[in-house]
Amino acid sequence: MDGPFRVGAGEAGMSAVPHHGLKTSPVTAPVLASRTRSGPSYWLSSLEMMLRFDFGRARDWAAMMAVIQLMMGAGMAIMYGFFYPRITPTIGLYIASGTPTLALIPLGFVMVPGAVGQQRLEGSFDFIWSLPAPRSAQATSTFLLYTLLSLPGAVLALVVASWRYGAHLSISPLIVPAVLLCALMAISVGFGMALAIPNPMITNLIANALVFMVLLFSPIVFPPANMPGWLFAAHRVLPFYNMAVVIRAGLTTGLAENVTRSFLVLAAWTLAGFAATAWVVGHRR
Repeated sequence: MDGPFRVGAGEAGMSAVPHHGLKTSPVTAPVLASRTRSGPSYWLSSLEMMLRFDFGRARDWAAMMAVIQLMMGAGMAIMYGFFYPRITPTIGLYIASGTPTLALIPLGFVMVPGAVGQQRLEGSFDFIWSLPAPRSAQATSTFLLYTLLSLPGAVLALVVASWRYGAHLSISPLIVPAVLLCALMAISVGFGMALAIPNPMITNLIANALVFMVLLFSPIVFPPANMPGWLFAAHRVLPFYNMAVVIRAGLTTGLAENVTRSFLVLAAWTLAGFAATAWVVGHRR
């Protein structure tokens, strides 16, 4: 062979084998197009793929989640009505305007940690985190999924409770940021707690304790004046009472107080949930 390339003995022997009339040509190895795994476009495409993946898995239990939210929200609101000897229009409005909060709390503080715990037990948790997508996109997909799935159950619970007590709502544009912030806060705190605690049993115990505290000791569907002063002081820094305040401010007029402070408390809890999630995601190998 002429030129700068020399043919070795093996190649020469191979070229001596007859090809039965087939013409040969130099074969060039395919060059794989390199895809840079960085930048906004890659992050957005990864988020889209994770949303498809998460929504596909959610099809089996999304309807059941809406039923649980309806039972938790409207069911508990109807049950609390039995505690009052007489339901006045103000009391009925107070109970009805607290039902969205009762519907959102189990989603973020119970179902999200339960889903993560189930993934740990069945072995799919590590598989999901090993997918070729930024972990921030995976976490964002989880937040968006549960936020969107939380809205139908909360709305249904509000409709049922309003019908039961004949409550006349005064819906304002404030309800949109209030519901979104409450849903995002509950999901971020629940997701951060589930990631930070590796033992699903401990996470489950904490989630059950939170539900117990919310149902019996949180001023969501009854005025905080009915509680001891020290217990209400604790609820002023916890998220549950403040969730009810901001949502009630978007549904009624004159029943909610210190709304700005409640928004700030919820924003702080949301940032704490994001910080816990970011810390675990950043330190996970």
